[in-house]
Amino acid sequence: MELKIDHKNPLPLHVQVECLLRELIQEPEYQKGKFLPPEVELASKLGISRNTIRQATNKLEIEGLLIRKKGVGTRAADKTLTTNLDQWHGFTQEMTQKGIVFKNFKIEVDWVNAEPKIAAFFGISDNTNILCLSRLRGDDEGPYVFFKSYFHPRVGLTGKEDFTRPLYDMLEKDFYIIPSLSKERIKARLASSVTAKQLKIHTGDPVLVRERYVLDPGDRPIEYNIGFYKADKFTYAIDIRR
Repeated sequence: MELKIDHKNPLPLHVQVECLLRELIQEPEYQKGKFLPPEVELASKLGISRNTIRQATNKLEIEGLLIRKKGVGTRAADKTLTTNLDQWHGFTQEMTQKGIVFKNFKIEVDWVNAEPKIAAFFGISDNTNILCLSRLRGDDEGPYVFFKSYFHPRVGLTGKEDFTRPLYDMLEKDFYIIPSLSKERIKARLASSVTAKQLKIHTGDPVLVRERYVLDPGDRPIEYNIGFYKADKFTYAIDIRR
C-alpha cells in the first residue's frame, strides 16, 4: 500500500493520516502482528510533523485499533469479539448468532462441595455436593475463555449429559428448566497462575472476569457461572438511552 498525503486536500492532515493507517492495519502482514513504521519514518515519508502522526495514532489507540508499547513499537490490535449487555444468551448461541466458529479445548465435569458464596446464592448448606462444569473454549489461534459453572441440585444434572450441546437449550428441553434472568458482574483482574495456564497467557496478564447469576422465571437460582476472558479478545458493549 502506498502511503501518501494530499497537501492540497482541505481534509486536516491528521485525519488523512488516520484514514491511511486504518487501511494500512487491514493489510495481512499487519493483521499478523507486524509493527507499523516508526513515527519518525512515517513523518519523513509523508512530509508532515511527528505530532501529526501521533495525533492520528492516539485516536486509533483510543478506539482500540492500535497497541503501542514504549520502546517496542506500535501494531494493530487483535480483533475482538463484542457482546452486548442489553440481552444475554449462552456462549454457544451468542457465537452462533455472530457467525463465529469456536472449538472446545476441554470439557470437564466434577462434583464439588459448594463454597460459601455459591451456597448462599443457591440457598443451600455449605459443602453441599453440587455439579461443576468446566469448559475451555477458543478458536484456531488457541483458547480465549475459561468457564466454570455450578448448578443447583434441584436442576437434576447427573454429569453424564452431552455438554457440547448449548447449555441453556439443554436445560430447557431436557430438564424443563428455563433460564429467565441473568444478574451479571464484570471486572478486570490480573490472571492467576491457574487462569494463565488455562488461557495460555502469562500470570499477571489482564483478563475480564464475568460472573453470572442465573435464575428461572420464579427467581429461583439455577446456575452460578464465572468466565475468564482474554482481555484482548473480548469487548463488552451496552447502549444506554436517556
